[in-house]
Parts: sequence; C-alpha cells; structure tokens
Amino acid sequence: MSSADTTTETGALVDRLERTERQVFAAQARVEEFGQEDIEQLADAYRAFTGLLDRYEDQVVGDAGDVQTIVEFQSQVAEVYGNIPSDTLLYATFEESADYLKQKYFTESDFEHVREQLEPVGDIVARLDEYQQRQREYRDVRQAVRREIRSLRERISESERLVELSDADLDAPTDRLREPIETYNERATQAFQAFVEDEPSREVVATLDAMEAYPLVPFESPPDTLTTYLQTTEPGEMPVPKLLEYTRYSRSKLRHYVDDPGRFERVVGGQETFLSRLDAEPLRIDWPPPTSEGLRYRCRELTAALNRIAPSVVEQLRAVAALPRATDYERLHHSATASQQLTDEDRRQLRSGDIEATLTDLREQRDRLQQALDDSRDPP
Repeated sequence: MSSADTTTETGALVDRLERTERQVFAAQARVEEFGQEDIEQLADAYRAFTGLLDRYEDQVVGDAGDVQTIVEFQSQVAEVYGNIPSDTLLYATFEESADYLKQKYFTESDFEHVREQLEPVGDIVARLDEYQQRQREYRDVRQAVRREIRSLRERISESERLVELSDADLDAPTDRLREPIETYNERATQAFQAFVEDEPSREVVATLDAMEAYPLVPFESPPDTLTTYLQTTEPGEMPVPKLLEYTRYSRSKLRHYVDDPGRFERVVGGQETFLSRLDAEPLRIDWPPPTSEGLRYRCRELTAALNRIAPSVVEQLRAVAALPRATDYERLHHSATASQQLTDEDRRQLRSGDIEATLTDLREQRDRLQQALDDSRDPP
C-alpha cells in the first residue's frame, strides 16, 4: 500500500472515529431523556407484547381463528400485560391495547390498530436500540484505530531498521566472518552427528538433559520416561540409530533383542520422532552472526556444551569467539546484516530517499491517530 493510500485511510479512520463519537453520545442523550433503565423495562414489555401479536396474528384473524386459539391468545395477552409493572413508561398504552384485544373475533385491521397504538412505545424503544448499536460501532472503531496504530508502529520499526542498514558498506569483506563461522558450523555438525551415531543412547540423552543449563544452546530436553528407561535398561547401551532401527521391528522379532518388547515399544517407539530429529542446529551459529556481545555470550555457552559433546571442536569455536578482537567486527557485522536482509527493492528505496519520506509520513499518521484516540471520550 502506498504512503498516499495509507494517509487517505488514516484520514477516513479519524473522521469515522469523530463521527461515531458524536453519534453515540447523541444517542445516549436521547435515551437519558427517559432514563436507560426505564426504557429497558419498557423494551422488555414491548417485545413481549408485540411478540404475541406476531405469533398469533395468522392463527386468529378471520376464518383461521378458532375459539380455542383465540382464548389461548387472549390468555397470553393477559399474562404478558399482567407482568408489566405499573410504573412502566406508557403503561396506559399497554392497558388500552390489552383491553382492545378482548373481543370474540379478529380482523387484520384489529392488529393494525394495536400496532398503531404501540408505535409511540416502539419509537422510545428504538432509541435504546440505536444507542446500543452506536455503542458497538464506537467500540469497534476505537479498536480499529488501535489496530492501525499497532500496524503503523510495525511499519515504522521496519522502515527504521532499513534506514539503520542504509549506511552499511555492502562491499565490505564479510568473508572474514563468514569463513570461520562456516568452518565451525561444519565441524560442529559432523561432531554432533558422530556423537549421536557412536555414543550409547543413555549418554546422548543424559547430555541433552544437561543442556538445560545453557539456554543459548537450545536443545530440546528428552522426556523423563525415555531418560529413565535408557539409564536403567540394556537398550541404553545401544546408539540412537540402533534404537531407531529396532522401533521398526515387529514385536516377535524385537523379542530377540530386548527383554521387554512392550515397554520398548511404548517408551522408545513413542519417542521415535524425538530421536530421529536430533541434529546439531542448536550448536550452529547463524548468518548473519549476532552482535559482538551476543557472540561472546553464545560462544561461552557453546564452549561448555561442546566440552560435553565434541571437545575437539572447541578450538575452532575459539577462532569464532576471537572475531570481535581480530576484525573490524561491528562494521563487518553491519555489512553482513545489510547484505542478508536488504532486498533489491529496499536498496532502490534507500537510494531514492523513499524510505525516509515514508518513515516521516508513517510517524505523522501514527501521531494523528494516537492524538485522535487520546482526544476521544471513553465509550458510555
């Protein structure tokens, strides 16, 4: 959506907010002429009374009206009328309507007459209906304004991010960061794969369980039932690939390899997905890499994790951890981030100055909507 389109929508939303605010408070004033509680009491009586008219008219008018149905209708009218408090607004109108309906036969004109008698009641009840509708509209438009403000804030943040990247040197030698990180990632991946394939499965799950101490190395913790089973049974001596192979055996074949095939199927077979998804992703460092401070904390926890899994890879990790000291890290990190995140369209807008102009316009729209919302009254 273009900036001009968004500006037009913002103006329309502000106008709608102001219009619905005027409407709801005008509707409230019309209700307060009689009192909301009094109109609500009147509305209950009116709806009950007119509901009877709607339900019975076709059954009692003309030839359709047998004596039994007419008596039933009049009995219902008397009951509804009898339940209307005497202090209800326009009580006399209900009294007159109920009296009028005490007759032996009915025509369409009789029902038209009663409805005409009740029109003043309906006009007052309509005030309450309109007020409630205006309340809903006003709440809805205020919510729409809040949603649009949130949307504008998100677009502002995105535009600010692009502006921050605009001064990056896209020709900077970011390979000075990429190459040691890629080398480390490759070795960490290979080492983790070897760890899972070669070590006893009980050692694997115990190590993964210990990773909870390193939140920046986000391995999924193994289920307690799996850990307990592998720590206390012979299958725990097998590597993970062998366990996965066994999960595909029939129970009769599995009896030759484990003491309790049923338990193996429940515990190990039930966690087949967890075991098959084990990979080195939590050990890898993303590209573009974290900030220098983020990299420092990440490497600290990765070192602790690798000392449990693959001590031989720690040396390569040290080369990555040294990058902020050995390179112009902030400039290269900034360039790597820009190269990775800026699209061709982003770069075109940055060169043309469109991003800065859009950012100014978005801030103005956000401020206009926020001011309109702050100036509006709370819903009555």
